[in-house]
Amino acid sequence: TFDPSRLAGLPAPVARYLAFALSPGQRIIGRAHLRSSGTFATKPNAWAPFTAEQEVRTEPPEFVWHARIATLPLIPVRVRDRYVGGEGSMRAAVAGLVPIVNQHGTPEMAAASLQRFLAEAAWYPTALLPGEALSWSAIDDSTARVMLTDGPATVSLDVTFGSAGEIETVSTMRYRDVKGTPVLTPWVGHHGDYQRLSGMMIPTSGEVAWVLPTGREPYWRGRLVSAMFDWR
Repeated sequence: TFDPSRLAGLPAPVARYLAFALSPGQRIIGRAHLRSSGTFATKPNAWAPFTAEQEVRTEPPEFVWHARIATLPLIPVRVRDRYVGGEGSMRAAVAGLVPIVNQHGTPEMAAASLQRFLAEAAWYPTALLPGEALSWSAIDDSTARVMLTDGPATVSLDVTFGSAGEIETVSTMRYRDVKGTPVLTPWVGHHGDYQRLSGMMIPTSGEVAWVLPTGREPYWRGRLVSAMFDWR
């Protein structure tokens, strides 16, 4: 369970966030089962509705995300994005049969996938407690950097906190696929509409975007439909 004494020595905005998100005695999450819906842009300003289910393991970090994106009338694109055993992969197929994306096994994909796990940890917030693999460092009064190591991959995010202590934004340099080549690109995610679920304060809406020389390019806007947890 969560012991507030674990907050000693943490940067002030991180301690405020964990005290905001968790109550003393909060059980530690082992697995999370998430359902979400929203819109996804397969290319700029081409938004299509999606529904998704996601299974998360917090230690070691793993996730499998299955989504159904209605890009074509009556013929959905099915996407599986995952980070398992230290390997990131993505597969997308029209009607689940005709592949249009099939990427896996590179260090760049592993890093990008581990960053996704870390960015979404506000949905399973006990995973943001400091430990052997995860650490926090101060940037300023409202921002801190979180670093996570899994096997050979180490990634970080800069996290900005709101006035109540909540996580508002996460940002980093993240690999983006550009015609088959991974290119480090500024990336930002926003969390909002916090609600108390299973005793924890968890965001229920969000948006993620690439930050390009031409400006922000959002590609995911969604809401958390449900969250269920298995405890360690």
